[in-house]
Amino acid sequence: MQRGTFQLMKSVNKSIILNKIRTAEPISRAQIAKTTKLTPPTVSSIVKELIEQGLVVERDSGQSMGGRKPTMLQINHTAFYIIGVDAGPDNIDVIIADLSGATLTHHSSQLQASLTNEEFLAQLKISIHAIIDDAPINGNEILGIGVAMHGVVDVETGTSLISPNLGLTNIPIKAELEKEFNVIIKVENDARAMALGEAWFGGHGEIDNMVAVNLGRGVGAGIVVAGKLYHGAQDIAGEIGHMTIDMNGKDCECGNRGCLQTFATGAAISTRAADRLQASESSLEHEPVFKLTGESVYALAKAGNKMYEEVLVETGVYIGVGLTNLIHLVNPKKVVLGGGVMNSAEFLLPSIQKTINQRALTTDAKQTEVVVTSLGEDATLLGAVSLLLVELFEVG
Repeated sequence: MQRGTFQLMKSVNKSIILNKIRTAEPISRAQIAKTTKLTPPTVSSIVKELIEQGLVVERDSGQSMGGRKPTMLQINHTAFYIIGVDAGPDNIDVIIADLSGATLTHHSSQLQASLTNEEFLAQLKISIHAIIDDAPINGNEILGIGVAMHGVVDVETGTSLISPNLGLTNIPIKAELEKEFNVIIKVENDARAMALGEAWFGGHGEIDNMVAVNLGRGVGAGIVVAGKLYHGAQDIAGEIGHMTIDMNGKDCECGNRGCLQTFATGAAISTRAADRLQASESSLEHEPVFKLTGESVYALAKAGNKMYEEVLVETGVYIGVGLTNLIHLVNPKKVVLGGGVMNSAEFLLPSIQKTINQRALTTDAKQTEVVVTSLGEDATLLGAVSLLLVELFEVG
C-alpha cells in the first residue's frame, strides 16, 4: 500500500471505530454508536468506507432486541499484511503477518561481522525483498514495514543512533526503506517493540501499565503506559541494561562499570560460570570438553550440576535487583521477561521473584506479577508488526 493511501485511511473517528471493532468484535453499528458517543449517521458512513476499503466485513446477524436482527461487524484480518523485522545483532529475521498477528511466512539471514552502514542496509533490503517475493500476496496488500532495532533509536526520524553490538552509528533505516519500498516505515528499539507486541498479542488482558524486558546478548526494556510506549526525553527510556548494579563491577561496553548487562546476558552468564569453574578445586574433573555458553550452562544445570545451577540462581538475584529498582521507579502492573536468557527460566524465575519479594518497598510492590513471555522467539517480530497496527487502529 502506498504511503499516501495509508494516510487517507487515517482519521480520528475512523481509528475510534476501527479500534472499537477490533476490541469488541463482532459488534453492531448501534453498539459502536452507543459506546463511542458518535452519531449513528457518522458510524454508518465510516463503516461503509471501511467495508469498501476491505478493512471491515459484515457477518451473520446478531441477536435481536425486539426489532430487526442487527448486522455484526468484524475486522477483515487478511485484508492487509504487515512486514515485521527484527534487525540484529546476529541475524535479520523477517515475517509477514496479517492484522491479527498470524504469521504468513518467515525469512532469516545471518549478519556478517564488521559491516558498514551501507552493507547493513543492503542486507536489510535484500531480506525484505526476499520475503515479499516468496509470499503469496499482492504487494499492494502490504500496509507497511515495522523494524525492531537493538540499541538507541530516534523514532521520529527512524534512525539507529547507536547500534553497539554491530559497532554502527547513525543508520538511516526509515529513509532508506521508504525510498526502496514506498510504504509506511516505523523503526523502534527492539525491547520497546517487544513490549508493544506483548501489549497487543501477549494475552495480558486490559493491562495498560506494563514493562517487558528482553534479556539476550544485551538487556533492554520497553515501558507501556496507558497502552502506549514511553520513550523519555531523548528516546533512551527502558535502557535498564545500563543500570548500575555494582559500582565496582566489570567494565561494560557503554564505558561504565557493573551495569546489569554485565551480569544478565548470555555471555555474562557463561563468563561467570567459566570463572567459577576455574576457581573450583575440582575443575579438572568437571571441566567440559566444549566452550561454555549461556545455553550450555543451562544444559549442565538441568543435568544436575549444582555449580552451574548456582550461577543461574545468582543471575536471577542480579536480575531481581534490577527489576526491583524498575518496580520502584515505574510501578508496573506486570513485568514480562523474554529473550534467550529466559530459556533458563526454571532456575532464574524463582530467584528473580524471591529477590523482588525480599527487596521491594511495599507489600503490593513485592507482589508485582513477573512472567515469561508466551510469544517465545517471535515476541520482538510481533512487536515490529504492532508498530504498524498502532498506526492503523489507535487514536492520536
